[in-house]
Amino acid sequence: MRTHLIAIQIVMLMVSVQADAVLGAGTTDTGPGCGLGKLLWSSSKHPKNIAPQVMMWTTNGIGMASFAISTGTSGCTNDGIIMAQYKVTVFAAINFDNLSQEMAQGQGEHLASLATLMGVPAEHQAEFFALTQAKYSSLIQSGETTPVAMLTALHEAMAAHPVLVTLSAPQ
Repeated sequence: MRTHLIAIQIVMLMVSVQADAVLGAGTTDTGPGCGLGKLLWSSSKHPKNIAPQVMMWTTNGIGMASFAISTGTSGCTNDGIIMAQYKVTVFAAINFDNLSQEMAQGQGEHLASLATLMGVPAEHQAEFFALTQAKYSSLIQSGETTPVAMLTALHEAMAAHPVLVTLSAPQ
């Protein structure tokens, strides 16, 4: 049974390769996902059709997508748009208690990591630390004590700071 399935996949692969060659140049619509399957089959004339999508999926399904995703190759990235948007919020949520303590002290590993995630250059991190310490009561102890509220207040404090103002846009 397994040999039969492999033979069918090989035949489909050969037919699809020949069909892609006959159908001509690709379009900007490259179909689903990333990985070797996408690279091999996205040049199809109609990559959103069933056959090219099945071939992308099949090629990636033999383990190629896992390698591409974990190594950031073949059109895959390991820091996608969604993650980039929310990494600061997720970090703040996971480390809220530690960040609260370190903001009160104006220093610490978690606070340094937060500064880095927020795009504060190393040469301005001392100012960032001082700001979090000076504004601690409005960042942490103001009515609403959630990571999102803390980050909102932090962005507002940075927007009013002469050096950190350019870094104050929420990520």
